[in-house]
Amino acid sequence: DVQLVESGGGSVQAGGSLRLYCTASGYSSLCMGWFRQAPGKEREGVAAIRSDGMTNHADSVKGRFTISLDKAKNTLYLQMYSLKAVDSAKYYCAADLRWSKWIRCTAGLADDFGYWGQGTQVTVLG
Repeated sequence: DVQLVESGGGSVQAGGSLRLYCTASGYSSLCMGWFRQAPGKEREGVAAIRSDGMTNHADSVKGRFTISLDKAKNTLYLQMYSLKAVDSAKYYCAADLRWSKWIRCTAGLADDFGYWGQGTQVTVLG
């Protein structure tokens, strides 16, 4: 089993930066990701990282957001720069233990993860 707790969200002016954290406990995940959902919109994939370090980022955040994983601290990060109002959403951390998910972890940012956190709100003003 895996437990995920997100933190680091908040309100920031457009153009600013935030760093999101996801602390994981339980089994080590093979694939982890960040997703977001704004009111009235579908959940969308932001970034994913495989246990060997391979990453993928959505086109909408490439060059602005970076996903990373500190295995020693069991913590997943999402560093966000040049934030825009359209980035406002609740951000969720996700994890999966399956090898079948590891194989396609960074392809397409699919949301079929087995474990999810409760989310952290990001609001970009202006």
